[in-house]
Amino acid sequence: MGKMKNLLLMTLLVLSSFSISAKQILLGPNSNSQEEIQEALIDLEPGDVLTLEPGEYFFEDGISLDVDDVIFEGSGIDDTILHFGDQVSGAQGLLVTSDGVTLRDFAVLDAKGDAIKVIGADGISMIRLRTEWTGGPKETNGAYGFYPVESKDVLIDGCVAIGASDAGIYVGQSQNIIVKNSVAQYNVAGIEIENSYYADVFDNLASHNTGGILVFDLPDLPQQGGHHVRVFRNKAINNDTDNFAPEGNIVGEVPRGTGIIIQANSDVEVFDNDIYGNGTVNLSIVTYGYETDDENYNPHPKSIQIHNNRFGDGGFDPDVGTGELAAILFELSDGDMPDIFWDGILPMNQILFGQPDDERLIISNNGDATFLTLNPIKYLLPFFDPVERDIEEYDGEVRPLPEVILN
Repeated sequence: MGKMKNLLLMTLLVLSSFSISAKQILLGPNSNSQEEIQEALIDLEPGDVLTLEPGEYFFEDGISLDVDDVIFEGSGIDDTILHFGDQVSGAQGLLVTSDGVTLRDFAVLDAKGDAIKVIGADGISMIRLRTEWTGGPKETNGAYGFYPVESKDVLIDGCVAIGASDAGIYVGQSQNIIVKNSVAQYNVAGIEIENSYYADVFDNLASHNTGGILVFDLPDLPQQGGHHVRVFRNKAINNDTDNFAPEGNIVGEVPRGTGIIIQANSDVEVFDNDIYGNGTVNLSIVTYGYETDDENYNPHPKSIQIHNNRFGDGGFDPDVGTGELAAILFELSDGDMPDIFWDGILPMNQILFGQPDDERLIISNNGDATFLTLNPIKYLLPFFDPVERDIEEYDGEVRPLPEVILN
């Protein structure tokens, strides 16, 4: 009993000393903001809070944060503005490389590269932030608005991303992810989850992008085999911006007017979303279609469940000039574009012997949504029409994926 009391006393002493030593730093805009803010970020200690007052702050270099368990905040998403339009060095506006960081209540505008990049964080919260390139969609805009990679316990909540030439909100090679209550507009990809494990994407608006919400898995990356992604209660609507990604980017293959694309992931559940106004196709499930020497990579999506969504107009203006998806689908459908498209490509052993039940595509209770897929055997044989449209064949029991809980 005495040892327990001593342990409790020591814990309280540590906590009290931590709270006593923690400090709050308040800075306002001035002609020396670049140096003042960077110096303050370097001098932070765990528990500290750095607050920027309302105003406009101008930077010629990127700034960085490498201290654990701190808060860097402004005074409002439209009140504290970090301008990087005159940036001459640094690959991003703000770089975070530490754990347990909270960023909130400010905007990052016109960064030379990525707006906010986070690498290798164990715990990162981005709350009520805005990233924007104010000159409209241009391939010279930075690639990513929000860009956490190789991180754990990622929260993006109440954020706005506008004008990124790759993805407005991107989470890659990470695990335990929540993206919620956010808006992505006028980006190439609105929201993208790539090569990641356990992600919940919900209550977001993805509109006026090239593609609204992307769940991708790509080869030749340290973490691959993306799985357990839930996409629900979102609006993937009116994605109608021409693709402005720089040449050579994989996202440059996404046609204008795509609501949701699932590529090469497993265990993805898409439900209770509003998906409409996407001129090429509302929802696509596709295999990674490029050659790769990565022997560990599986290019085929599996265990995908699409249920209880609300589909509206789609496929009314297919972008057949960008990538291959729209042109192929337009030809297969004779211009009668479906709401839901699956390319039907399977590993050869599954083409011959069938898919395991737990890997089958499930499409259930999506109202009057239309569907198109390819029968791979008929596709290989002459004189057969490989196009199949019977959505009822894919009805089945939904196996709900678990909720993501951050540590």
